[in-house]
Amino acid sequence: MSAWLVSLEGTDAGQQLALILALLAAFLHAVFGAIQKGRHDPWLTRGAIDFSYAAMAAPFALFVVPWPEPHMWLIFAGAFVIHVGYKLLQSWAYTKGAFTVVYPVVRGTGPFFTVIGAYVIFGETFSAVQWLGVAVLMAGILGLAIYNMIFMTEGRDTLISAMVIAVFTGLFVALYTTYDAYGIRATADPFTFLAWFFFIDGLVFPVIAILRWRSMVHAPALGPLMMRGFLGGLVAFASFGSVMLATRLDNVGEAAVLRETSPVFAALIGWIFLKETVGPRRIALMALIALGAVIVELGR
Repeated sequence: MSAWLVSLEGTDAGQQLALILALLAAFLHAVFGAIQKGRHDPWLTRGAIDFSYAAMAAPFALFVVPWPEPHMWLIFAGAFVIHVGYKLLQSWAYTKGAFTVVYPVVRGTGPFFTVIGAYVIFGETFSAVQWLGVAVLMAGILGLAIYNMIFMTEGRDTLISAMVIAVFTGLFVALYTTYDAYGIRATADPFTFLAWFFFIDGLVFPVIAILRWRSMVHAPALGPLMMRGFLGGLVAFASFGSVMLATRLDNVGEAAVLRETSPVFAALIGWIFLKETVGPRRIALMALIALGAVIVELGR
C-alpha cells in the first residue's frame, strides 16, 4: 500500500485522493474534539486517548513498518515537543470555554498561518481566488466563534482567557501541520512516520492524566474513561493519518484549509450530542465555511 500511495504523488489521482482524505480528516477531527470535550475532564480524556493510540501503534512501529532512517529521529523529537505544547494548550482551552466557542477559534486561526508556513517551507503559492477562499472560510469560522460568545450563557467569566488560549492553540495547529508535513515527506514510507509518531506522541499525557486522576476527590471510574480513550485513539489514527497522507499527496496549504471545515461538523456534533444550541445564523456561518473551502479548491 505504501508503494501505491507514493506512486500517486503529484498525479491527478493523488490530488483527488488528497481532497477526500482532507475532508475525512475534517469530520473525524470534529468527532475527536467532541470526545475530548465531552463527559470527562479534558485532561483525563486526552491521557486515555494518548495511552490508547500509543499502545495500538507500538506493535506496528516496532514490528510491521520499516524502521525510521537515522535522520528521522531528530524530526520525531521536534514533532514530540510541538504536539505536547499543542495538547497542553488545547486541554487548557477546553477547561476554560465551551466546545463550540473554543473549537472554532482554534481551527480558525490555523489556515492563514499554515498557508504562510507552506509557502516558506515548501514554496507553495495560493492564487488570488484561493486567498479569497481562505478569507471567506476564516470569516465563517471566526464569525461562528463570535456568535457563540455573544449568546453563550455559561462560562462568561473565563471567556477572555479561553479565547487567548484558543488563539495560541491555533498557532500550534499551523506549526504542527507544516512540521508534520515536512516529516512525513522526509521518510521513504509514510506509514513509518505515522506509526512512530503515534507511538512517541502518546508517552506524556497518560502520566499527566494519572497524576490528575489520583489528586481528584471524586475521580471518575476508569472503565468508561478508557473506553472513551480507545474510541478517541481510533479516531485520532484515522483523522491525523488522513490529513498527513493528504499533505504528502498534494499541497500542504490546501489540505490544511479543507481540514478546517471541521467546525461545520463540530457545530453539528455540539448540537446533536452535547446539546448546544444551533440556530439559522450559525447554519449560515457554517455554509460560509463550506463556501470558502470550495473556493480554495476551485481556485487552484
